[in-house]
Amino acid sequence: WSPVEKTALAEAEVEYQDHVSTQIDVAFPVVTAGHPALEGAEIVIWTTTPWTIPGNRAICYGSDIDYVVLEVDGRSFAVAEALLAAFRERTGIKGGEITAHLKGSDVAGTVCAHPWRGHADAGGYYDFDVPLLDGDHVTTDAGTGFVHTAPGHGQEDFEVATLKYGIEVPHTVGEDGRYFNHVPLVAEHHVYKVAEHVCELLGERLLGQSQFEHSYPHSWRSKAPLIFRNTAQWFISMDKTGLRDRALKAIRDEVRWVPSQGQNRIEAMVRDRPDWVISRQRAWGVPIPLFVHRASGEILVDEAVNARILASFEKAGADAWFATPAEDYLGDAYSADDYDQVTDVIDVWFDSGCTHAFVAEERDELTWPADLYLEGSDQHRGWFQSSLLEACLTRGAAPYKNVLTHGFVMDGEGRKMSKSLGNVVSPLKVIDQYGADILRLWTIATDFQDDVRISDTILQGQIDAYRKIRNTLRYMLGSLEGFSEAERVDAADMPALERYVLHRLAELDSFIRERVSSYDLTPVLQALYQFCIQDLSAFYFDIRKDSLYCDSPESLTRRACRTVLDAVFDRLVTWLAPVLVFTAEEAWQARYGEAADSVHLELWRDTPEAWLNPGLAAQWAKVRAVRSEVLLKLEDARRDKVIGASLQAHVNVVAPADDLAAFDGLDAAEIFITSTASLSEGELGANVARADGHKCARCWVVLPEVKDEGGLCNRCADVVAELDAKAGA
Repeated sequence: WSPVEKTALAEAEVEYQDHVSTQIDVAFPVVTAGHPALEGAEIVIWTTTPWTIPGNRAICYGSDIDYVVLEVDGRSFAVAEALLAAFRERTGIKGGEITAHLKGSDVAGTVCAHPWRGHADAGGYYDFDVPLLDGDHVTTDAGTGFVHTAPGHGQEDFEVATLKYGIEVPHTVGEDGRYFNHVPLVAEHHVYKVAEHVCELLGERLLGQSQFEHSYPHSWRSKAPLIFRNTAQWFISMDKTGLRDRALKAIRDEVRWVPSQGQNRIEAMVRDRPDWVISRQRAWGVPIPLFVHRASGEILVDEAVNARILASFEKAGADAWFATPAEDYLGDAYSADDYDQVTDVIDVWFDSGCTHAFVAEERDELTWPADLYLEGSDQHRGWFQSSLLEACLTRGAAPYKNVLTHGFVMDGEGRKMSKSLGNVVSPLKVIDQYGADILRLWTIATDFQDDVRISDTILQGQIDAYRKIRNTLRYMLGSLEGFSEAERVDAADMPALERYVLHRLAELDSFIRERVSSYDLTPVLQALYQFCIQDLSAFYFDIRKDSLYCDSPESLTRRACRTVLDAVFDRLVTWLAPVLVFTAEEAWQARYGEAADSVHLELWRDTPEAWLNPGLAAQWAKVRAVRSEVLLKLEDARRDKVIGASLQAHVNVVAPADDLAAFDGLDAAEIFITSTASLSEGELGANVARADGHKCARCWVVLPEVKDEGGLCNRCADVVAELDAKAGA
């Protein structure tokens, strides 16, 4: 119960925080001894809620627990033997003599007096008997082995004292957390502030008082500590209808949980949860539209009444329940004088849990069960669970096929964001400063399964990655300008380099589909980024820019390259579209025109299985390894002023026979981006020298065939002649 919000709360609305309580050891004098050793003794209880002492009506013991009677300074105290040392430490009681050893079953029939029995200012209110009751919930984990039992303030207290032994629940605390006026000694006191007053009233019955820090339930809204207060509420039973078993089966057999530990979390919660209290005592909320017969307590179940309620809600909203006279709903068949109209409202988790019914079921474009529910890890006790319980009870199955749980956003140092710390990173500020795509890129770059960090420094890394991806798309857009179907080349007819890039594209397609189907998204971004930077920009684009710029438009190599770029563009942009939403749309329209359908209406392209070529991939792995070594040597030559650009170089490469074989049929100079190259067998290495000849004015390749500065190589001369002939025609 929340005294701040004045309503009952379900477990889903409770959060546990460290809290300091007053712990007390209280002696209850025995008035009827169930065993001779208890004559004149006092039963000692321990509690961290002194405010519940006015509500005490019994003491519970464990029938198999070993108890002792400790006599000290003329008084005898009964406590559990296993907890005697802790009892002494809390109370400061030293010395004394153990006068008896008892089994829990020996204390049966013992009756105590309330500590305030006979108090002059109580008017006899506390002069009732306090029986000792056998309770299965009693342990020797903490306390004294005797459990203070207030049936109005605890589930186990209520179950043992009231349901099992028929002890009436006393009404001591009101909805605002204050004691009712009829409760002597503490009337009008607030339970949050009454501990010291209760301790004073206990007098000599108070054996020990100290502070106790522990995890304690607080309201998720007000953050205030809660109390336990038994009141009449509306419940959904977890067991009477088999709901618990049905929900557990759905958790285990029908739903995929991402990450997988989410299953263990929600399974434990459903397995151990109490019945679901769905009623609230608030001034706002959706009402529980029921009528209860005043004499019998029976709920009115009548389809005609329900139809009138439904029609009223559809016309005027849920508030119609409070504004419409009961007679309008009951009709001529029932008298409003015979029925109470329920004014409680429903648990908000019940409201949100209904979404599967009025969203997924009622919209033609959606299906039931939903493909995916996703929210933070706190929703295993909230939305995920309320949706599951409602659907299992009313539909017999889970309302979702997959449930994804994500962490929460922290600052760059891993601290929770708060206004007081001044460390809040506003999404709107990030979007205004960097654009929404940067924020989305950061999102997919983080491991969402754990709490994630964000800061300007962290975002800067994503900005750099974004620029590189964007530049990759820009390069392809320029290289594909004017591409037509007439240029397209079948994969089987392409050069080895193009077929290798198609192989990498097919590998990437398979990897992305597998990861996305498992909601393992961070590796997808990493793979796409590495593909853009390593496979495309630093390798394929670098090698093929010469063909794109200088080959004849009709050449097989150039046409094959543009065919591959077309395949890469469509796949890369549609893969990136869910993340780089605006960038992908911009790139798509830049290529296909603003009249084209949005990229977000496109499906991922199917990738031919025939593109996969492991043998070719193994060959190019060797080629790329040799190329990496050559590029290092070229960089050294540039630093030593042997050459300026790599096209000024002739490189002599020495490599093992297997590596040399990988270059069969390939133009090594083209791959190294040098003017000329030679290969010989030996330990891997390379020597760089200046190439012989003059630089071609068009392609900048240095060749002996270029006789004069400003001249053309044979290839460029042929291409220019071809282009001139076409222009003249």
